[in-house]
Amino acid sequence: MPSVYQLKSRFQDLLRPLVARLATAGVTANQVTVAAMLLSLLAGIALFQYPRSPWPLLLLPVALLARMALNAIDGMLAREHGMTSQLGAVLNELGDVVSDTVIYLPLALLPAFDARAVVLIVVLAIIGELTGVLSQALGAGRRYDGPMGKSDRALLFGALALLIGLGVPGGLWLDIVLWLAVAASLLTIVNRARAGLAEQTR
Repeated sequence: MPSVYQLKSRFQDLLRPLVARLATAGVTANQVTVAAMLLSLLAGIALFQYPRSPWPLLLLPVALLARMALNAIDGMLAREHGMTSQLGAVLNELGDVVSDTVIYLPLALLPAFDARAVVLIVVLAIIGELTGVLSQALGAGRRYDGPMGKSDRALLFGALALLIGLGVPGGLWLDIVLWLAVAASLLTIVNRARAGLAEQTR
């Protein structure tokens, strides 16, 4: 299934010079992973504390883009600069789940968003990431199949936050988009499970 994740290699190419400078400066992959979690937490706190103010919504796309960059950077530091570790692997997987939870769940408090749909998307995101990891644990590769992977969620919620923050009224259109995202999240779980099982039989 198509996914924003497929653009990851191009995004990494843009970041590679910065990654080299960070490695030279002594910045570690684990430090970047923790920074991404803290950034997500701060963005989530802003949404939680000011649910009726537009500025946390307008900052959310920036925070999500920065988080995506940090997530790419920590992986490149680990793979390309000899920083892989078991702790890093744990932080990477837990960091994604923690970051998704703290940055998206507060949107359920905002009047424009259907709280049920937001909560379901977050819960299904956790299950989807677990499914991807389980595939690896069973001997296949880590699955990142879409259509609602980590990068896709960031694009979706970033765009929605920007629109609502700019004053576009919510309503039926937003409800439809959120419930379609719920369906896409379910499909992502199925796709990852099927792909992981199929890879084992090869």
